[in-house]
Amino acid sequence: MKTTHVKRAFKYRFYPTDAQAAELSRTFSCVRKVYNLALAARTEAWTRQERVNYNQTSAMLTAWKKTEELA
Repeated sequence: MKTTHVKRAFKYRFYPTDAQAAELSRTFSCVRKVYNLALAARTEAWTRQERVNYNQTSAMLTAWKKTEELA
């Protein structure tokens, strides 16, 4: 007996208010900044033939949150 899988897709659309759009933009900017900082740290470590694991990256994030620029 052969089973078949049905794939489904759903599309959603939302219309944020101006305040919500501004908050989403700010949030995505923060996420992009943190991602790029972590990527740069890992790339730099890689060029030194070192590795940065999840725990080290998490510790970096905690330290970054305590800085004035990224608070």
